[in-house]
Amino acid sequence: MTSYSPLYLLAALGVLSVAGPAGAQVDTSQWKCSSCPFPKNGVTGSVDVGVIVTTDDSPTFGNYTGLDRKGAYLDLGGKGIYRDDDGNWADLVAANLGIDTRWLDIQGGREGLFGLRFGFAEVPRYFSEGARTPFLGNGGNVLTLPGGVGFPAATTQAMPLASTLQPLELGYTAKRYELSGKWIGQDNFTYRLSLQRDVRDGTKPTAGSFFSTASQLASPVDQTTDQLEAAVSYSSGNLQAGLAYQYSQFKNGLSSLSWDNPFNPVVPGAVQGQMALEPDNNFQQIVGSIGYQFMPTLRGSADIAFGWGRQNADYLPSTANAVLAPSVPPLPSQSLDGKVNTYNGNVKLTYQPQDNLRLNAAYVWNLRDNETGVQSYPIVSTSMFLNPLPRSNTPFSTTQNLFKFNADYRGPGTWRLNGGIDFNDMDYTYTAVANTFETTVWGRASVQAMENLGLSFNLAYGDRNPSTYGVAYWFPVPENPLSRNYNLAARKRGLAAARGDWTVSDGVSVGFGISYTKDDYDETTIGLQEVDALNLYADLAVMLTDDTRFHFYWQGEKADSRQAGSQTFAAPDWTGTVDDKFNVFGLGVRHAAIPEKLELGADMWFSRGDSDTLVQTGAREPGYPTNTTSRNVVKLYANYKLSDNLWLNGSYWYERYTSADWALDGVQPDTVWNLLAFGNQSPRYTQNVFRVTLRYSF
Repeated sequence: MTSYSPLYLLAALGVLSVAGPAGAQVDTSQWKCSSCPFPKNGVTGSVDVGVIVTTDDSPTFGNYTGLDRKGAYLDLGGKGIYRDDDGNWADLVAANLGIDTRWLDIQGGREGLFGLRFGFAEVPRYFSEGARTPFLGNGGNVLTLPGGVGFPAATTQAMPLASTLQPLELGYTAKRYELSGKWIGQDNFTYRLSLQRDVRDGTKPTAGSFFSTASQLASPVDQTTDQLEAAVSYSSGNLQAGLAYQYSQFKNGLSSLSWDNPFNPVVPGAVQGQMALEPDNNFQQIVGSIGYQFMPTLRGSADIAFGWGRQNADYLPSTANAVLAPSVPPLPSQSLDGKVNTYNGNVKLTYQPQDNLRLNAAYVWNLRDNETGVQSYPIVSTSMFLNPLPRSNTPFSTTQNLFKFNADYRGPGTWRLNGGIDFNDMDYTYTAVANTFETTVWGRASVQAMENLGLSFNLAYGDRNPSTYGVAYWFPVPENPLSRNYNLAARKRGLAAARGDWTVSDGVSVGFGISYTKDDYDETTIGLQEVDALNLYADLAVMLTDDTRFHFYWQGEKADSRQAGSQTFAAPDWTGTVDDKFNVFGLGVRHAAIPEKLELGADMWFSRGDSDTLVQTGAREPGYPTNTTSRNVVKLYANYKLSDNLWLNGSYWYERYTSADWALDGVQPDTVWNLLAFGNQSPRYTQNVFRVTLRYSF
């Protein structure tokens, strides 16, 4: 991070101020504004045209980049700007139009009157490399197995996988369309209307089971989310207010997924499974806000929202097993008729009794009221067995009352002090506790310790206490009474952090810091008991010459967690620990080889993460193999000015990614006798990307 002391700026201004009459005689008629914030009237802009070449196939590298295939891609983009003397304006920006991460943004209107915007973006998402499956119909909602070739079978080793496995691409494309408008009306009112549609199409991984056997499956993705917001706001003098209506609707083109059982059925009729996909639903909300400046030293604001969500998709049959179905009681209704109402509000007061002191108080209230009716449902285990005990749905509701008080004090000297206390009261239904109450005390301090050294410090401590922890009687299989859920259990949380910024000289600045957090679940016998995290970081920025800049950064983090469990529904008899370590460092240099003609640059960063999991039952079991992830990136670029309005840009991008995951590596479709797996391994790739473009400015 680069920082500059205000003293240097004052010194520079002092030099100018003593220049006297000589400074007033400078001829400014030929001065040019190369970075003026306002575009010129007329049409200006640029067009980028070129080619991108990759040297390898890799869905993982193509994740979010769109460069998943080896070969050449069209590099097309640009921007356009229009302005005139009447205040009419238009902006167009487009990038990556030749690849699957393309986006386009068009805005226009008239200053002080109205504005319109259209946006489009597309992003690919990939989930695996090297996945294979014998199932047919992938991408649809009915998966079948090749007939007459040995399915079903007793184990995966007995299945005819050598002749039936086929490559499977798991991933989807996400597209977003946006349209919005703003109109500034009379009497200080502004009106806004926005529409947004998200479309996802493709597949994603899931799994289905029949009691003791399971198969990894390609779940279809055919989803659309539409959102609308209509709003009006008012601003005048001491009063600002707004009112908005929001509507969101989720539609799934497919309501269920069914698949053939590749294993010999354990019970008659268990030859096909089915599962429900994400159901259609909608949510509406009315939002209001108001802010008022009561006096120069006192301001108040409030926000309130009321929302209601509905989900009423039809249920699937309790079982796809035609033999078992006659003995299964009917469902209590055709659909859930789910109803959830939300109420959100907050009030904030800010009082500044003197120039260097500001006091803040806030109250936040959030209510999630689940009004879905409670009904009793028959329970069928994986289309094979009917549970003799039915089960009722649990409409969870929560209420939050949060009080926040803090102060901001400037002084003495260069000190700036912040501190406060928060009280968070949470009420729950259908959980093991009825209430949790957490108190958090925090403080921050910053000081200019020396003319060129700034320091900052953070401290925080939180203590959460639940009401009496009980056993959830509404579930047919009760939990161990010693078990505690980490989000409800008693917890003590601490944070300590420090940061320094040192301006070594006019061209050299250094930043460094450390932070430590600890979560202690001291009353938990079975469950998560402790989490520790240590974070260190440093950065350096150097102006080597007027034409050359260099920067470097490093960050390391270590996070450890510990939990305990029981195999016998009694006292703890095993412990599990997870130790995670992350390191990332990078450096870069930018050099004007020929000022205003040729610019060269390089950026490099290297990251590595390691995760070790150990489960101990007292028999000194060895730990699981270490999971690792390593990513090395080198980017080089050069920009050459061919003429006043034509630039030649070139870049080279090298990336190497390696990973090891014991849950994936070595697990082929037939490795586990009762698991028909995809067989995809931990992603690894080496990719080279060459890019050459011409930029024409007009």
